[in-house]
Amino acid sequence: MIRYLIIALSLLALTSCGEYNKVLKSNDYEYKYQYAKKAFEKKKYVQASTILSDLVTVFKGTPKAEESLYLLGLSHYENHDYTNSGTYFKTYYTHYPKGQYTELARFYAGYGYYLDSPEAQLDQSMTIKAIEELQNFLDYFPKSDKVTIAQNAIFELQDKLVLKELQNAQLYYNLGNYLGNNYQSAIIVAQNAIKDYPYSKYKEPLELLVLKSKYQEAAQSIEEKKADRFREVVDEYYSFINDYPESENRKEADNIFKIAQRYVKE
Repeated sequence: MIRYLIIALSLLALTSCGEYNKVLKSNDYEYKYQYAKKAFEKKKYVQASTILSDLVTVFKGTPKAEESLYLLGLSHYENHDYTNSGTYFKTYYTHYPKGQYTELARFYAGYGYYLDSPEAQLDQSMTIKAIEELQNFLDYFPKSDKVTIAQNAIFELQDKLVLKELQNAQLYYNLGNYLGNNYQSAIIVAQNAIKDYPYSKYKEPLELLVLKSKYQEAAQSIEEKKADRFREVVDEYYSFINDYPESENRKEADNIFKIAQRYVKE
């Protein structure tokens, strides 16, 4: 029984493949159009996109061009090819700003880039592109039923950008005074991240890193500068505990404060 089932499935696959090759060679564009739509419905996204990529040119200036272009983008999206899907979706909403699928095209363009966004330690060009596309979607369609999904994706993407800045700041901190004052660089990177993303979940570790960097900068300063720099450390300490009085890093912050106070009192 299993043998006959395998044979039947093999014959079905050959028949399907044979029809697909026939479609590719056909000059009957309506036939190709209907086949592409059926292929998409059957989740044969590679077949659908291959045929549709020819049809969008053939149907240019006709009513079928709009749906063909949208389905081409969606075929790549469903096949997890988010770079190409984003390109086609952008082409769609640029050519059809008030089209039938414009809302979805704008959403999927951004959400595809979101799904393709790499880990924080890698280049974040795709992350920035995703935020821009999703924000544009929200601006154009503020009442869409996909608003919450887009907003949550943006928050997650922004946190990824902040995490990358936190990692960069930590790297500067770890370098210390190697080939220059890297503590100052750590402070600048962390403070800029806090300014740009004040509600990030990484705000606390960023603020702690600023405190630790200022402490190290003060501790390793020449004597004439220690008092002024430790005053900055004390100010930073109060700012940190005011924002995070129950922080799990409170003990570390308190130890920094105790040392800083000795120099401020002098």
